[in-house]
Amino acid sequence: MDASGREGMRAWSPLFFSLVLIFGMVLGFNLRDTLRSKRDINTVLERNDRLEQVIDLINEKYVDSVNSDILYKDAISGILKTLDPHTVYIPAEDLQDATEDLEGGFSGIGVEFSIVRDTINVTAVIDKGPANAAGLNVGDQLLKVGDTVVAGVNITAQRITHLLKGKQKTKVSVTLKQISSGEPRVVSITRDMIPLHSVEASLMLDATTGYMKINRFSATTHKEFMEAIKKLKTSGAKQMVIDLRSNPGGYLGEATSVADEFIDDSKLLVYTQGTHASKTEYNADKKGAFETGKLIVLIDESSASASEIFAGAIQDWDRGVIMGRRSFGKGLVQEPYEMTDGSELRLTIAKYYTPSGRCIQRSFANGKAAYAADYEKRFTTDELTGKEQFINADTTRYFTANHRVVYGGGGIKPDVFVPVDTVKLSHTLVNSLYSSELKNAIWDYFLRNRPDMKFSTVEEFDASFDGAEEVIHEYMKSLSASTRNKIWKEIYKTQPRHYFDTYIRSQIAHYLFKDNGYYAITLKDDNVVEKALNVLHSNTYSHIISGK
Repeated sequence: MDASGREGMRAWSPLFFSLVLIFGMVLGFNLRDTLRSKRDINTVLERNDRLEQVIDLINEKYVDSVNSDILYKDAISGILKTLDPHTVYIPAEDLQDATEDLEGGFSGIGVEFSIVRDTINVTAVIDKGPANAAGLNVGDQLLKVGDTVVAGVNITAQRITHLLKGKQKTKVSVTLKQISSGEPRVVSITRDMIPLHSVEASLMLDATTGYMKINRFSATTHKEFMEAIKKLKTSGAKQMVIDLRSNPGGYLGEATSVADEFIDDSKLLVYTQGTHASKTEYNADKKGAFETGKLIVLIDESSASASEIFAGAIQDWDRGVIMGRRSFGKGLVQEPYEMTDGSELRLTIAKYYTPSGRCIQRSFANGKAAYAADYEKRFTTDELTGKEQFINADTTRYFTANHRVVYGGGGIKPDVFVPVDTVKLSHTLVNSLYSSELKNAIWDYFLRNRPDMKFSTVEEFDASFDGAEEVIHEYMKSLSASTRNKIWKEIYKTQPRHYFDTYIRSQIAHYLFKDNGYYAITLKDDNVVEKALNVLHSNTYSHIISGK
């Protein structure tokens, strides 16, 4: 790997780890199937008089005034410090945000937005949503939400999201600059439930191969999956690629329900067991929607928890081929306990085991810092390129249905390893692709040319779009002379320029056709998907499944 590749990996590894660890801790993978079945902590725990006495004494006698809430939070953090990395305490004020993604929706106005030059631009309006009913359009700019000015004040995406959300059927006043006239307009929008789709995209890769991207296992995932698989089969899908890359987990019940659609009879899908939790088995129990036909499951270092349950069941029953890179390695079950103040403790109560009997949880014996470092190490060594091999901490041999050897202790190891594309991780390329200057240039191009973009399908757009050169030219003009020279030298190499073109094309396709448009473009240059299609259309697939 070249130096720039290493720099790119190092730059992005904290973000990857933060996303996966936060989802692993906050979402868990089980939560006993639903957050709505929370157990009251008071039924299982007695008041700790020593802790109460210490805090009471501090309040009464300490030389300065103190905040009792902070004392309690710090005390709880200290108690949990020596436990596993996925046991977590969530304060009451953070609980809604922590559960929202898993519930499959939230109450808001129904727009997607991007902050361009410190102004909120509407990039998509959800069909039949509140904003659509109020007449908002792509390209409109938000100036105020209620009495709060949101343009030109260095507002964050988190802040604007908080302002737009609210209780269902409540009203919010929005002042916007209309794309059509450039004039300000005040509209009153009645908030309603906005779906958060976990099946992010579903499309055909070729005449017989369906593709589905699942970004998490939320309360609506199985329902979304069934709707998508029906459409794909109608479109001719006889084999499937299920993409779980960067899927951090979610509900156990949703993951097993989707797995049940691929695995026949009453086969074991996963079981859980702990010192104080008896063994619980989850089995297939219905006729699945796709029990025959070739299947490839894509995973990577950020696939965790429920994603690993799904992949483990598919691998252990030799139902499909697992492809990509070693998964995160989270095999712990959390159960939520509601506190009297509305906060919540999500306590690890068991481990989960794949059908072959393996637990894929990585060791956390050396503490949380070492646990995080073990994950981040993948981005600073050559494991992701395949030049450095992963050594199993657990050398116990487990066997799939066809007697293939698999291991636990460090995530799901794919049947077919596909390395990262190190060109995509060059420091210069990463910084350029995700820069605000390029984002602004793409958005400006889209707004200027949108009236002429009368494409009925993403395929038609892909065949006709020729604006990448214009976007790059505008992007370069926005850079300083020294930066511009550096970028010119990088992106006009053949491969980086190709990635630039693909990225620009995919962003505009997303504006026009939403997530399916984005994936229809990017998947054509995805080395893992390319390998999946090669395996599906060759004898390699049957050789892997049979263990020959």
